[in-house]
Amino acid sequence: MKYFVYAIKSEVDGRIYVGFSENVQNRIKEHNSGKTKSTKGYRPWNLFFTLECESRKEAREKEKYYKSGIGKEKLKIMVP
Repeated sequence: MKYFVYAIKSEVDGRIYVGFSENVQNRIKEHNSGKTKSTKGYRPWNLFFTLECESRKEAREKEKYYKSGIGKEKLKIMVP
């Protein structure tokens, strides 16, 4: 089973949220419909980064990296 690490950007204030999921499109819909408590107040969200991983473990490790200071800085460079 494939997992994906993703990053989304809030149209409200430009904040970046990083997560991982098996189905990124469904997950983005959940963020934008208000089903995710931590992102509810900053909708709408736009997807700008995905990374395919071979396992849940790998996806979790990559997610932790992109949530870190250095990982977030790399994502900020990619933001459109």
